[in-house]
Amino acid sequence: MAPQVRLVWAQARDGAIGRGNTIPWRVPEDMARFKQLTLGHPVVMGRKTWDSLPPRFRPLPGRENIVVTRNADWSADGATVARSIDEALALAGDVETVGVIGGGEIYRAALKFATELCVTEIDVDVEGADAFAPEIAGEWTPVRTGDWSISTTGTRYRFVDYVRAARD
Repeated sequence: MAPQVRLVWAQARDGAIGRGNTIPWRVPEDMARFKQLTLGHPVVMGRKTWDSLPPRFRPLPGRENIVVTRNADWSADGATVARSIDEALALAGDVETVGVIGGGEIYRAALKFATELCVTEIDVDVEGADAFAPEIAGEWTPVRTGDWSISTTGTRYRFVDYVRAARD
């Protein structure tokens, strides 16, 4: 049986997820949710996302880290290298859930395999954003929309989870 493919991201009002290979906000509650959703599962990310992780968190502990890159010479301690999303999902093996954790190109490539989207909506505008979440089109149904909350950093956010609508 194929694994559940869970895309996990946080986005600003306009869908921005990054600027200059960084997350342009700080919401510790989102980081805690990210850990809860991904811990114990393989995670798939692009090389730029790997590079954006603070060195002390590379590889992300408690998760097999699968990095998708077109660079045939790239390698890193603690990372399993894949050349495509298809290969990354195959490398994840026979597991219940695989988390896809970015960035924008990887989300777009993985969306066709996704069964669940776990999105944190961040109530901010990001000037100069250069990475964006994929569009959540009509094939996705929200199954849980949390209330707006205020982070300990003062930023407003909420969690919204989607599942793929039944196909005919």
